[in-house]
Amino acid sequence: MTEGTGTPVVSLRHVAKAYPSAAGVRVALRDVTFDVARGEFACVVGPSGAGKTTLLRCLAGLMPPTSGEALFEGAPLRSVPDGIGVVFQDYGRSLFPWLTVTRNVDLPLRVRGMRRDERAPRVAEVLASVGLADAGRQYPWQLSGGMQQRVAIARALAYRPDLLLMDEPFASVDAQTRFELEDLILRVREEFGVTVVFVTHDIDEAIYLADRVVVLSRSPGVVAEIVDVTLPRPRDQIATKADEAFARYREHILGLVMSRG
Repeated sequence: MTEGTGTPVVSLRHVAKAYPSAAGVRVALRDVTFDVARGEFACVVGPSGAGKTTLLRCLAGLMPPTSGEALFEGAPLRSVPDGIGVVFQDYGRSLFPWLTVTRNVDLPLRVRGMRRDERAPRVAEVLASVGLADAGRQYPWQLSGGMQQRVAIARALAYRPDLLLMDEPFASVDAQTRFELEDLILRVREEFGVTVVFVTHDIDEAIYLADRVVVLSRSPGVVAEIVDVTLPRPRDQIATKADEAFARYREHILGLVMSRG
């Protein structure tokens, strides 16, 4: 469900990004423009090397564009603002193994100066929302990969961001856990009303999750097409993927991804 009105939560305006390389300069992105409306779930797909992660880093304020502009709630992004949460693929490296689950989730709240009596219920709330209400005293290394990624999601949600950026967050877990995490992020997105930009190489995952799919071309990445996904919500792993419209979306987006034009 998207509101689609007012100032976009995040925008890219004619963004290009180039890196120095042994051959001179490698252009990762070229003239990328799109908006993400408040409440929207947008997925980004594209061939390997299309600049998907680079795009997400520009959206997060982690990396300045070479040219063009990234905007968060109408203001230019110069650094990572408090209103953005980021979840990466490598959950093992993003969590602190010497801290309990509770303390991992509590950390960004402490950094932001929130009082302890305010932090404790907030941490309990987000852990319950990701199905880890009883795991607070455990350490990340005691948990499965899927449970560790739930901790990373809870930590990103703890300070109630306006925008949640996710970089292939479910790529390192098994298929069943992946399906469970997909349904989890749809549920917490509704519960917390957060806007989501989700980078994935998995076309089925993008269609299942998204309101819109931003398809990048082969490198250097440009927006080949933005596909509106009108499949009904709530979505279901079996019924949604058995829908004939799902297969049509898959065929269309796969054709865009594989195109050499």
